[in-house]
Amino acid sequence: MGQYFDNAKLSSNMQKYDVIIKNCKLTLFLDNGVFSKSKLDFGTRFLLETIPLDSISGDILDVGCGYGPIGLFLAKMTDSNVDMCDVNKRALHLSLIASKFNKLKNVNIFESNCYSSVPTEKKYDVIITNPPIRAGKKIVYEIVMNAKNYLKEHGKLFLVIRKEQGAKSMISDLEKIYNVSILEKSKGFFIISCNFD
Repeated sequence: MGQYFDNAKLSSNMQKYDVIIKNCKLTLFLDNGVFSKSKLDFGTRFLLETIPLDSISGDILDVGCGYGPIGLFLAKMTDSNVDMCDVNKRALHLSLIASKFNKLKNVNIFESNCYSSVPTEKKYDVIITNPPIRAGKKIVYEIVMNAKNYLKEHGKLFLVIRKEQGAKSMISDLEKIYNVSILEKSKGFFIISCNFD
């Protein structure tokens, strides 16, 4: 739990890491006290390789961005304006370093506990997340269920979740709010798309 909220006293061992996703080379920076500190995790890679990039445009919000792979990839692969937020200050610092290293100008990175620092009048075309399961169900549900309040009329929510982490019950709960589609399944991971259309 600590890695998500208070890692200021944790020793730093920042590493530069190059990753290729869909023929896109991205340089990321990893460190102690952040999720998947040694390499890009399977769920995030699967999410980025699955989402339909040709249908993504406009304003994007990456909630729980961590050290930035999702938001930075989308900023590099689309012309979208990408907001990235997290509660983990070290992760935000790594995201900022990576955005500058990759020369991405269409990125805005800020601290936020779920949507706490997102203006209520701000609406997005896409909200995307690999939700922080270890932070607990309450936080995860706050991210995915409250996305509806920050999506434009035809906006979409994309997320990845594992079967063993409650994918089926979450899908059932999401269906009470959104039109839900399972885009892909692999190794127990589900890539889910939600909208109002």
